[in-house]
Amino acid sequence: MSLHRKGRAALVLALVAVVAMAFRVSWNALRDIAGAVGADDTAAMLYPFVVDGLMALALIATLVLTGDARRFALRVLGAYTVASLVLNYVHGLVPELHGRTVDWGRLADWDPANWALVLLATSLPVGSIYFGSDLVAKVLHHRPDPIPTVSMNAEESTETDMKRSTADLAVSTPAPITPNVTVLPRPVAVGFLKSTLPAKPLPSIAPAPAALIERRAVAAESTRPRRATGRVPAVAKSTRPKRTPDQLLAEARKVTADWPDAKVTGEGIRRAIHTSPANARSLRDTILADRAATAAEAE
Repeated sequence: MSLHRKGRAALVLALVAVVAMAFRVSWNALRDIAGAVGADDTAAMLYPFVVDGLMALALIATLVLTGDARRFALRVLGAYTVASLVLNYVHGLVPELHGRTVDWGRLADWDPANWALVLLATSLPVGSIYFGSDLVAKVLHHRPDPIPTVSMNAEESTETDMKRSTADLAVSTPAPITPNVTVLPRPVAVGFLKSTLPAKPLPSIAPAPAALIERRAVAAESTRPRRATGRVPAVAKSTRPKRTPDQLLAEARKVTADWPDAKVTGEGIRRAIHTSPANARSLRDTILADRAATAAEAE
């Protein structure tokens, strides 16, 4: 056993010893409190195990559980620790509890405080049954998360194999094309005549060997519309003649002649005569001013 393990074992044994001595000190107070609220001798002797025993169970559960279950175990541990502290404090304040001469159900002179203390002392056993069962169920159904075992060496070896496999691929080359040679048969002598022309093989026209196709990475064509750079060519410009302010005003008055005042807006004029927003607002103000002046003259 290594020195580190021996130190941990000694620390655990020391903790167990301290907890056992603390339980013995608290045992008298909890036993006397149980007798004061109506428990018999056997129940009074078992009462400290109900309170401090559940505290030990909640402490073990916090070491096993995780997440919300661990927070629940910590709340149970904190609640029963506070309850045991309150009962030990009351035992120290009331000397009659030491000799068991106090009246049953009387832990304090002030009635509201006495009722609260009796309720606390009598509810701890019921709470131990409920919370203890819940903690045990949580511990039994707990499944620890698996620990990943992937090492860095395995990742490096996998990456090396992938690089090697891509680098060792041979470049496929087409098989060489051999020219087709057509050999004519030898001439046969007919009668007394002999062939005076030597027979030579006539090579056929061989196709040129196919060039190797080199594969290159080509950037993917973007689907976004490309913005025009530089000057816009004259062909792309609008052929509509530019209108003067008087022509725009006349056209706007003609279009909005039947419009009510509420409909005469800059956006409406812009869409109707196809002009810029600034011109449309200026035309709107002029038309509305003309209508206001006409209405004033009519009055």
